[in-house]
Amino acid sequence: MMRSRGLVAAGASAVLSLLALFGVAAGAAQADESTVIRGVDAAVKARTDGIAAYTVTEHYAVYRGSDETHPSAEMTVKTDYRKETGKTYTIVSQSGSEVIRRLVLGSILDNERRINLPANREASWLTSANYEMKLKHGGMERLDGRDCFVLGISPKRKAPNLVEGTLWVDARDNSIVQILGTASKSPSRFAGPTHMMRQYANVSGFAMATQARAVASSFLFGKIIVTIDYRDYAIQLR
Repeated sequence: MMRSRGLVAAGASAVLSLLALFGVAAGAAQADESTVIRGVDAAVKARTDGIAAYTVTEHYAVYRGSDETHPSAEMTVKTDYRKETGKTYTIVSQSGSEVIRRLVLGSILDNERRINLPANREASWLTSANYEMKLKHGGMERLDGRDCFVLGISPKRKAPNLVEGTLWVDARDNSIVQILGTASKSPSRFAGPTHMMRQYANVSGFAMATQARAVASSFLFGKIIVTIDYRDYAIQLR
């Protein structure tokens, strides 16, 4: 009899534990939208305030048409970010079409340099100051082994560096995990809309880009696919 009571108690304890876990998950899934958005804003600000400088190696590859096996051009750069001045680039290696390197990759680096100037930086942040954000139906998804809140995002103004699409943020700390969507404005009248994806990982406590992909069409080159791999971060905290 005592053994049976012990088994019943153990079973009840296990059920209660499962219910408690389910309750935590359900509560997270039903999180208040405004709370999540404030958390995203706070995470972005903490990253900006917390990082004084970093270096990272970025590898760019450009593909044309449907061929994603043989890049038309490649470039590896070392990026040096300083909060007080923005980004500078040192080309480590490059190959392939000089025209594509200059017109496609050169334009990408120039744009990144411009939007990361201290006076411009805040205008491209993934925050509620720049975006309308809505928690999507269901609220949560698991992505790259992380429980994420999923938000639909729509820029409050049109710009090539502001994206209409979906944002995934880590449910624990609201840091960015992935963004997927379309640039709200084409970079020129000769180019079509840019479809893009960027993934992030936690590096030294902050969300840092690890991979990116952009697809666009232009009058000059036709369909262009650009991939970026980020590696070897060295971060200096404030």
